[in-house]
Amino acid sequence: MSHSSLSQIKNGGKLIAQNKKAYYDYFIAETFQAGIELAGTEVKSLRAGKCNLKESFIQIVNGEAFIDGMHISPYEHGNIFNKDPLRRRRLLLHRYEINQLRGAVTTAGYTIVPLRVYFFKSLIKLDIALAKGKKLYDKRESMAKKDQRREAEKEFKVNNLY
Repeated sequence: MSHSSLSQIKNGGKLIAQNKKAYYDYFIAETFQAGIELAGTEVKSLRAGKCNLKESFIQIVNGEAFIDGMHISPYEHGNIFNKDPLRRRRLLLHRYEINQLRGAVTTAGYTIVPLRVYFFKSLIKLDIALAKGKKLYDKRESMAKKDQRREAEKEFKVNNLY
């Protein structure tokens, strides 16, 4: 995870949506920041926080990156200008980034997953990651670590109360 994108969110950027399941289902190797090609009513919906990344995935087709399954609710006052909420949207990346992603997917068996959508200054950005799928025992292991950390925090809190 690149620290720059996280610090951008913390420094005035507003988080719109996050894919929490990605960290549970995948080992994250490398992250990229991408722009999204949107219609005007979609931007207004995103400003209202109406976005869902749960079932979304990223594909590279003909040298361009696309996100499929990202649900942006139709804007209430958009009438005929509203687009399909689940339509395919083009991601704005540099050519060398697209080539790097395509190479990792085809040769090393990585998957490209969306992590979060957020505002950066006046732009809407999407963090995507090269990831490898976790096996069931890896998921159990990460859940056990999370439980241990939670127990330690609870114990620390109780001990420091008195």
